[in-house]
Amino acid sequence: MRSICSIIIKALALVLALALCCPTALATTMDSTLSLGMISVKTVSLNPLIAEEREFQSLTALIYEGLYSLDDDAMPQLCLAQACDPTADGKRWTIRIRPDAVFHDGTPCTAYDVEATINEILRLAEEGKGQYSQLRYIISGVSVNSAESMQINVTRPYYGVRFALTFPVLPRDQVQSSLPVGTGPFKVREFAPANYLYLSANENWWGGEPTVKDINVSFRATNRELITDYEYNRIDAAITRSASAGQYQTGLTNLNIAYRTRQLETLLLNHSSAAYPLDNKLVREAVRYAIDFDAIANSVYMGMASRTDTPLPAGTWMYKDSEKAGRYDPEKAKELLYQAGWERDMTGDGVLNQVVNEKMKRLRLRLYVYEEQDNSVRVQVAGMIKDYLAAVGIEVGIETYSFATVSERLKARNFDMCIAAFQMDVVPDPGFMLMSGNTGNYCGYKSAEMDKLFKQFRDAREFSAFRQLLWDIQDQFIEDCPFICMWYRCGALLTRKVFTTVRDVREPEILRGIESVGR
Repeated sequence: MRSICSIIIKALALVLALALCCPTALATTMDSTLSLGMISVKTVSLNPLIAEEREFQSLTALIYEGLYSLDDDAMPQLCLAQACDPTADGKRWTIRIRPDAVFHDGTPCTAYDVEATINEILRLAEEGKGQYSQLRYIISGVSVNSAESMQINVTRPYYGVRFALTFPVLPRDQVQSSLPVGTGPFKVREFAPANYLYLSANENWWGGEPTVKDINVSFRATNRELITDYEYNRIDAAITRSASAGQYQTGLTNLNIAYRTRQLETLLLNHSSAAYPLDNKLVREAVRYAIDFDAIANSVYMGMASRTDTPLPAGTWMYKDSEKAGRYDPEKAKELLYQAGWERDMTGDGVLNQVVNEKMKRLRLRLYVYEEQDNSVRVQVAGMIKDYLAAVGIEVGIETYSFATVSERLKARNFDMCIAAFQMDVVPDPGFMLMSGNTGNYCGYKSAEMDKLFKQFRDAREFSAFRQLLWDIQDQFIEDCPFICMWYRCGALLTRKVFTTVRDVREPEILRGIESVGR
C-alpha cells in the first residue's frame, strides 16, 4: 500500500474514461455549466500572488497562467512562454512570450508583465509574504529586451527553474490589484467574497474556447454545510479536505476523486544533541520500524492520505522507492533498540532502560502535536503512535500546543518528536529541510554527503541528471533517517458530472482539464 492516493487516482481515471464512453454511467454527464461548492471564509482578493486558502487556488488556476505549466506527469511544459533557452552554464535564461497570449481585457501579455510580476513576488518575499516567495532563492534579476523577449538570471542553474516559472503572470499595472485579469481559460464574471464566484469561458483563450461555458461556485463556512449542499443536489460538485469525505464511494451516479495536496505530514525527530535518545540513528530507525503508518493513514484519514517514505510524493517520477525504508516490523525495532543500548525493562513497567554513569535512564520521549482547523485528527494520530511505540518499550508523553508554541520550540530545538506539516513547493527540491543549517531543518540533521548531493543537484541542468540526483538524495534520506515522512494529505472532489479526464488530480490545479473535456 505504497501510495493510497495514486492508486485511487489511477483507478478513477479508468472510471472517468468509461463514463465518457458510456454517458449512462453517471446520472448527468458534463454540459455547459458546472455548479461547484467549496470552503472559503477568508479570501477577499483574487490576486493569486497572495492566496490565503488552498482550495481557492483551484479557481485562480483557471484564471491565471504561468510561463510553464505542469502536465499529467508533473513535468513542466511551455505555457505563456513560447521558448525558454538557458545559457550553457544555466545561469541566464532567455524567454520569448507566445504572441497569441492575451489578457481577459484584450491587452496582450508581454515580457513587461512577466517582469512586473516577478518583481512583485520578490517584493512580497522581502516582507515575508506571498504564495511564491521561494522564487527569491532562484531568480536574482530580470531584464526585458522587448515586449516579446526577456532574460532571467538565476542563482540555482538547474532543471528545477522550469518548475519555478509556473507562477501566475499578471498585467504589469495590476500586480497589486485585488481583482487582476488573467490569460487563462476562464474569466471572472462576478465575485462576492465568502459567498460566490461566477466564471465564464474565455472565448479568446490561446488554447481554444473552453467547452464548459460557466462555472458557478458557492462558498460555505463549514464542511457540514458544503456536504449538505452536495447531498441535496444544490451543487454538482464539491471540493473538500475533510477526512469525512472518505465515506462517499464512487458509484454509478457519483464520483469520489482523491486529489493529492502539497501538505507533507512528518514525524520530526530531534537528534541535534547527544542528550536526546534520538541522536542515535539506531533509535530513529527503531521508531520508523515500530509504527504501522499505513494502518494509521487508513484508520484516521479513511484513505485520504498518500503514504510516502521520503519528502517526495509517491507514484510520481520524483519518487524513489526503497526496500531499506523499513516497513512495519516491531521485532526489528526491538532489536535496533537493544543494539542502541536499551537492553531491558528493569522496573517491570514495560519501558526500556539503560544505565549511564551508574544512573538508570528510561526510554521516554515527548511528542508535540498541534491542531489546525482543517486537520483535527493529529491528536488521534499521536495516540496511535504512542501505542505503537509502547509496544516496543518506548514511553511517549503527548503534549498538545498551539501552532505558534510548537513553531517556537521547533526553532529552539526544544523537543523530542513532533508531528509537523510542511507545505511543499512546486519545485521538487527538499533542500530546505535536509541541508545543514537550513530553515526547515528543525531536527539538527547534518550530513556532508547530503550537502554534497544537493550542491550537485542544484547544478544539474539536464532532466536525467536532475532526477537521478533527486533519487540519490532520497536514498541518503532513508540511510540517515533524519526524520520520518508519513504521508501527503489528500482531498476529495465529489461530483455527479464528468468534467475532467486528467490522470493526476492534484493541488492546486484540482479542476485542470475542465476547459477541454469533450473536445
